[in-house]
Amino acid sequence: MTELRLVQISLLVRDYDEAIHYYTNILGFQLVEDTILSATKRWVVVSPNSTHCTLLLAKAATPDQEKAIGNQSGGRVFLFLHTDNFETTYNNYLDKGVQFMEQPRIEKFGKVCVFKDLYGNLWDLIEPVH
Repeated sequence: MTELRLVQISLLVRDYDEAIHYYTNILGFQLVEDTILSATKRWVVVSPNSTHCTLLLAKAATPDQEKAIGNQSGGRVFLFLHTDNFETTYNNYLDKGVQFMEQPRIEKFGKVCVFKDLYGNLWDLIEPVH
């Protein structure tokens, strides 16, 4: 069978530099690439400390795209970030001002808590059960 892997997700952002700052300095992602494509467009890729999946930070270029910033999933949790140490990651994010929408809870799949990113997209921070 042919192997298929999801390797990148496009995330609409308002500004490249503020998005790079947030995802690298607040969430602790790595800047993988920042290539200038034109006077108004860059190819900006960030990733958590794994290379399984990356985020392409795509600056909104049209009014419709601007309306979708922070609401690409219609208000549902959009992205799922796994950690191997929930307490450390959670407390680090709290110290950096990340806005959590609830208290951490235990589910069958692991410890989880929803947070908002810089633009309002909802994420699940999860320490999966092994």
